Amino acid sequence: AVKQKSDVDKLIWNIREIIADLSLFYHLQPGDLIYTGTPEGVGAVLPGDKITGSVEGVGGVELTVGPKA
Repeated sequence: AVKQKSDVDKLIWNIREIIADLSLFYHLQPGDLIYTGTPEGVGAVLPGDKITGSVEGVGGVELTVGPKA
């Protein structure tokens, strides 16, 4: 079941602004992930949960949360 769904249009700063600002402090490389927070409906992430995300024209990411280490 989908728990959260949102769009980058809801971010306070657009993607270019976020990358430009972070680039002042970090050496960003292809494949780096930038976490910007969560949309409405946030909840706990539990072992076994599957998380997917994508940016149109850029790519996607899929992961399954593993057990606590």
